[in-house]
Amino acid sequence: MAYLAFITVVWAFSFNLIGEYLAGRVDSDFAVLTRVVLALLVFLPLLRARGFAVARILGTIAAGALQFGLTYLLLYRSFAYLSVPEVLLFTIFTPIYITLLDDAFRGRFTPRASLAALIAIAGSAIIRYDGLSGDFLTGFLLLQLANLSFALGQIGYKWLVARHPSDLPPRAGFGWFFVGALLVALPSFLIFGNPARLPTTALQWSVLVYMGLVASALGFFWWNKGASLVDAGTLGAMNNTHIPIGIALHMLIWGSDENVGRLVLGGAVIGLALWLNEHWRRRATPAGTAQRTGA
Repeated sequence: MAYLAFITVVWAFSFNLIGEYLAGRVDSDFAVLTRVVLALLVFLPLLRARGFAVARILGTIAAGALQFGLTYLLLYRSFAYLSVPEVLLFTIFTPIYITLLDDAFRGRFTPRASLAALIAIAGSAIIRYDGLSGDFLTGFLLLQLANLSFALGQIGYKWLVARHPSDLPPRAGFGWFFVGALLVALPSFLIFGNPARLPTTALQWSVLVYMGLVASALGFFWWNKGASLVDAGTLGAMNNTHIPIGIALHMLIWGSDENVGRLVLGGAVIGLALWLNEHWRRRATPAGTAQRTGA
């Protein structure tokens, strides 16, 4: 839990850095590629293949491609259509996706999770009920695809390390995660990147270095290590703790002028959906069946 709590604060701050200094200024594909390369360089000297099952290596590559590569390419693009608080708030759907995906991995289906998702969507409509423009809907859709990709990467990695344990420390195999992210980020930059929108200031480069070394390298390693030590319900709940922290930082540090009442009301409805989702999940899970796994 400590790993998840610490990285929550790091990522809450990172959302604001992206929105304030990178989004709309630095090419999003280049920003993601830079983060991936820096994180990979951190773990490259530690990378090992011997001692890990082939399935774990390939699965870790797939998790990195989803949880980092695809997720952040979609996330960066959503900033072109949504404000920082909206991006933060609409990541609140991730725990529902985690519940649905965890059910899928267990070979079951829980209709109540779908109902919770519909309630959460109603909450998001409250926030922008008078401004559902085409741009807003585009940003919202991009972010939901990012949320789904992020959730799938987390659940996939969690199940992966449980089924293919290794005597080697987790850091020895985690470099494959960033190899997977690179397999998505590099082609995306080569195809869609705009070389005319590279960083132009020392501040922008500094933000990218921080994002690569801290938010990406340390962030994803500790987050996935923490995810492998808790059940899906706890993981889902922790996915949302960055939201109030991130919005508070944006309002306090950058002085954003947001409709607080609408954010609170819509957020409360979405929070109700999450509470119902977790409440139903706990009622459906017999006591003592939650399993903890090691990375």
